[in-house]
Amino acid sequence: MAPNNIQQLDEVDRALVQLLRLDGRMPNNELASRVGIAPSTCLTRLRKLRDAGVIRGFHADVDPAALGRPIQAMIAVQVRSTARGAVDEFVEGVQRLPAVQNVYFVSGSDDFLVHVAVSDTNELRALVSEDLGSNQVLRTETKLIFDHFAR
Repeated sequence: MAPNNIQQLDEVDRALVQLLRLDGRMPNNELASRVGIAPSTCLTRLRKLRDAGVIRGFHADVDPAALGRPIQAMIAVQVRSTARGAVDEFVEGVQRLPAVQNVYFVSGSDDFLVHVAVSDTNELRALVSEDLGSNQVLRTETKLIFDHFAR
């Protein structure tokens, strides 16, 4: 099962993945019961899904505001060079910044979307002008996030 080939998942695997997307802490016995398989079969399938990279991990969905970072933004970044070394260097540097939640390498006129959570607009301004103001960066455009609607 390759993680990029979702067609190889059968109905049971898809049901397991969907249930885990809704509740990543659902016990194995409940997962098995909901999809109509034995708990041992469920464990085997989950192990295969993890090994194949379909399930990449489990995490806590933490509200950044609860950590003193109530302001979120998406920063579109255009870099001067998209050569592999330059891209890797940019990503490594950005991922070290405490405010950065996620980094996306995208197509189009921008090269990256950087999701950040900050304490206030002064921190956001400093992040954009100082941390993203390097010679690697050609241009940035910042969009404040008013709300997030998870699936």
